[in-house]
Amino acid sequence: VLTLNTKITEVGEKILASNGKEVNFASALKSCEEAGGTLATPMNEEENNAVLGIVKQYNRYAYLGIKENETLGQFSYMNGMPVNYTKWHQYEPNGKGREKCVEMYKDGSWNDKNCNLNRLTVCEF
Repeated sequence: VLTLNTKITEVGEKILASNGKEVNFASALKSCEEAGGTLATPMNEEENNAVLGIVKQYNRYAYLGIKENETLGQFSYMNGMPVNYTKWHQYEPNGKGREKCVEMYKDGSWNDKNCNLNRLTVCEF
């Protein structure tokens, strides 16, 4: 159990975990779903800070479970629901359809990014 303590974070009703691997968005989402969860999706400041703790621990940007939908500049959760909490970095999102995925910076702010880049996998359960 002790070896898992730094790898698993509880926040509210969620459990966050990372395997430490950096992969593209589709692979990150697939590995979270295969484990019975989904990509980490902060719904409030507390959850955002919990994901940030993992980002800082690995010192890597991480994908979030949020994607741009058909309407340019509009982002949704993986279940299709509109995003109601955001923490965009200044002047973001700016991809206008070219950057459909969302990553978390090491300061906890968000950036829209191309989905084929390798980012840290952080899952929620």
